[in-house]
Amino acid sequence: MAEQVADPGAEPGPAAFCEPAYGVRSLGDLVPAAAHALGAPLGPAPSGLVLPEAASYVVFLIDGLGARLLERYAHAAPYLSSLLATSSPATAGVPSTTSTSLTSLGTGLTPGAHGLVGFTTRIPGTDELLNALLWDHDVDPAQWQPHTTAFAALQAAGVRVTVVNKREFNGSGLTVAAHRGADYVGVDKVGERIAAVVAASRPGPRQPTLTYVYDGDLDWTGHRWGVASTQWLQQLAMIDHEAEQLREALPADRRMVVVADHGMVDVADGSRIDVSAHDDLRSGVAIVGGEARFRHLYCTGGAVPDVVATWREVVGQRAEVLTRAEAIGRGWFGAVDPSVLPRIGDVVVACRDDFAVLATDSFPYEAKLIGMHGSLTPEEMLIPVLVD
Repeated sequence: MAEQVADPGAEPGPAAFCEPAYGVRSLGDLVPAAAHALGAPLGPAPSGLVLPEAASYVVFLIDGLGARLLERYAHAAPYLSSLLATSSPATAGVPSTTSTSLTSLGTGLTPGAHGLVGFTTRIPGTDELLNALLWDHDVDPAQWQPHTTAFAALQAAGVRVTVVNKREFNGSGLTVAAHRGADYVGVDKVGERIAAVVAASRPGPRQPTLTYVYDGDLDWTGHRWGVASTQWLQQLAMIDHEAEQLREALPADRRMVVVADHGMVDVADGSRIDVSAHDDLRSGVAIVGGEARFRHLYCTGGAVPDVVATWREVVGQRAEVLTRAEAIGRGWFGAVDPSVLPRIGDVVVACRDDFAVLATDSFPYEAKLIGMHGSLTPEEMLIPVLVD
């Protein structure tokens, strides 16, 4: 995977980015790798992600548990950290955000193919943003993401695929876009979640199973309190206990793989700028989308060169400011479908270190967040792949 390493003799500069390892060892490669392990391949095996053969796989996704965070706070998660010695991290996609990652997982596609290229992105032909988590616009998720999901393809290949998640997410726009084609079991409490996974993962005489289960509490805690907080560490300990309980409840012949959708960094007050307070950053920008660590800027006609120049001058080395073509040329989104192109900002801003670009006139809640994600730092991009 392409985590860039700085020359130890070089002058200090901005921290290196971790590029997505699409087709090799990324979150979108997990289900194709599991398909091979279950004996129902969907296509070529990912070259850098091989899972042991089994008749049943449980994929437990812990929202916000970056590989760097698990390594740093291993003492708070003794079960999960015990699996680190026999594992190597994978990468999230770009941006490193939940809606993009969950869709990559469920479809097996890169962001440029499945089209969920950010937390908020422009609806082409309008001045409106689609919030991919709330799905609060009249947009058909099956048209926004029209491809057959990997979950549906596995079902068609004879694998029983089940999603175990909160009742409120059943039928949501993101669930339809990312995970349609799987059976859905709605749960709200840890006990019923574990019981549902055990029941769903039971293989038949000639029918392997893939069961996907999601927990979002760690991510919520990190956003609210930060990943250096006592609250986050306590939540990590609870998640670790849940994962261990789940593994103990599963028969030995069923495999569990624990992954995440992204990591997180804490953003100090002094490391933030607010577009709402900078008229120069608003000049030529019709809509500000994305999120604080990865902004999509949708520009007025002909304004892209000036917007790029102004933003690069203002943010300096604190962020990478690229045109859409430059970001695509770097492979950040993978191959991009023509229908997806206008959803990507004319200019994208990927933050380095602990920097963030707020837009509180459009997203007032951002000022209340401590932990954030979305960019390409190793802390955000590297995710654990823990097999037990």
